[in-house]
Amino acid sequence: MSVLYTLGLFVITAVAEIVGCYLPYLWLKKSAPVWVLLPAAASLALFVWLLSLHPTDVGRVYAAYGGVYVSVALLWLWGVDGVRPHLWDFVGVAVTLVGMSIIMLAPRG
Repeated sequence: MSVLYTLGLFVITAVAEIVGCYLPYLWLKKSAPVWVLLPAAASLALFVWLLSLHPTDVGRVYAAYGGVYVSVALLWLWGVDGVRPHLWDFVGVAVTLVGMSIIMLAPRG
């Protein structure tokens, strides 16, 4: 499976997880209607299914996915919550992406 496909799958997976967690947050903290829990549950089910599509061992997928999740969450913070990340947020994202790359791209034999 190509690196770009895997990265794209990670990004879509992260968005599904974030939406699935963000909607209940809106219900609990921002007075959103209770019906937002239905698309939240669907989004979390999609998240789980997307994780199952990755071609490698599940533990490795979860570990590497974490780096992409951190990146997408920071973009969510900026784009949806309207909070501009700090320099150290970007440094942290860079570190997690390096870690993710090592986990996913290291030669195995």
